[in-house]
Amino acid sequence: MSDTFKKDSYGFHTRAVHTGNAVDKETGAVKRPITMANSYELPYDPTNMNWSSAEGNLYTRNGGANQKYLQERLVSLEGGEDCIVLASGVAVLSGLFFSLLKAGDHVVFSSVTYIAVYRLLNELFNEKFSVETTIVDTTDLDAVKAAIRPNTKLIHIETPGNPTISVTDISALAAIAHKNDALLSVDNTFASPYNQRPIELGADFSVESLTKYINGHGDAMGGAIIGKKEYLDIIRAQAQVNLGGTISPFNAWLIMRGSVTLPLRMKQHNENALKIAKWLEERPGVSFVSYPGLESHPQHEIALRQMAPGFGGVLTFGLKADHETHNRFVSHLRVITNAVSLGHDASLIVFLGENDERQHLYPERFHNGFFRFSVGIEDADDLIEDLRQALEKVGL
Repeated sequence: MSDTFKKDSYGFHTRAVHTGNAVDKETGAVKRPITMANSYELPYDPTNMNWSSAEGNLYTRNGGANQKYLQERLVSLEGGEDCIVLASGVAVLSGLFFSLLKAGDHVVFSSVTYIAVYRLLNELFNEKFSVETTIVDTTDLDAVKAAIRPNTKLIHIETPGNPTISVTDISALAAIAHKNDALLSVDNTFASPYNQRPIELGADFSVESLTKYINGHGDAMGGAIIGKKEYLDIIRAQAQVNLGGTISPFNAWLIMRGSVTLPLRMKQHNENALKIAKWLEERPGVSFVSYPGLESHPQHEIALRQMAPGFGGVLTFGLKADHETHNRFVSHLRVITNAVSLGHDASLIVFLGENDERQHLYPERFHNGFFRFSVGIEDADDLIEDLRQALEKVGL
């Protein structure tokens, strides 16, 4: 690979195709091969080697060839300095927290987050390691300022947030964090680097569940942290080498392959989701729709500033119906699949009931249960027809 593909002189689409790839020197193949080895040849005298080093190729737990190719690509797409790819999105989140926090530190984190973040920060790190945590609506900048303490080390947010699709002002929060000598990490999974690049907006870390949009095919798991090398060296040594959260070479290769079409897929996700969100908003049986591209979204203006060229492929909506009717509605869908996860080529929907332990943290309109809808890359009209016929069958 020519170093020119790492530079800003090439567009996002070109870098998604070329960065991290090269002609294989042994076979002449125009794509990097899958290197499934778990061990690499040592030098003549290895006695002075650091067996915990992640530099070079030593042992795949310390880092493998396919992982490093993928890291090169993600650094370029995210606009960062360094990248670590691990086995899952949760692996990078736990690795970030484990490596940077110690007993007595304080963390402020979003009231709307992935369930694993809620478990890690609200329960595990708090109870096991005496890390103090405060849950805040991070769309409210004054609430964030009020939550900061002298020992605040990290502010962690998701934007758009899972599952309510709230949007937090990254630049404003970065300024608040840095004024208080804290770091800002942003889970960018729902946006992807095609729509939003937190590092360029002032964040210290961008976190991606590669399982979702960057892979895009629903067939591999992985996670990435992008940020400054001084911090990522710590995370690499602790979370990758010593905790062993390394991604498999095959999954790294699959995600590398999937990332080539990220710009094309995201364009379709963006267009489909906006069209469907507008259609749902007009249905009399729909109680609400939450999507950053809608003018009705409370943070629409922030989304316009920091999300370009689109607003992602996930929306949420509720029905003017009881619990059972929500479930019957899903049972009538034929194109859209009832399943967790998001960012797949196929559309996925999941009903989040009113008994969720975190309902009290969400706006009131979410309290009666709602759908998280990951809009795929199918024809939008086919998806709308699927929703229409299911609504009709439940009397809505």
